Amino acid sequence: MASRSRIVSPLTAPRTAAPPRRRSFAEQGPTQDAETTRVPLGTICGARSGNKGGNADVGVWARSDVGYAQFEKFLAVERFKSLIGEAHLLEVRRFAFPNTRSLNSIIVGLLGEGVSSNSRTDPQAKSLGEYLRAKVVELPAVLLADAP
Repeated sequence: MASRSRIVSPLTAPRTAAPPRRRSFAEQGPTQDAETTRVPLGTICGARSGNKGGNADVGVWARSDVGYAQFEKFLAVERFKSLIGEAHLLEVRRFAFPNTRSLNSIIVGLLGEGVSSNSRTDPQAKSLGEYLRAKVVELPAVLLADAP
């Protein structure tokens, strides 16, 4: 009878160490007292948007961990609503995805009953992410070091 051997690959091997802990904003990001610069928000982030029925879906992602830490603080629901004026009276659901340095916001009801039932110039909300990126905001100057 042939003997069987077991091969342990890196994918199936048991973990021996805990995954690295993400540093908090206070540990890695600039302070509120940091020097700021007025720039378009898109200087430090990418965005993609679209529709899900009558809801608009806007995702933004940072290019660095420090940029993400700033986003998580900066782009709270109230700030998001102030930057996207049409959303100020609507429900906005925000979801954070730190492992991918991204935030996703759903604007409930922005598109009414959906694409075919509204008269918006952007009925599918495809340009909403770029509209958000074009907004000029005050950002800590240290974040611009990673900007292209």
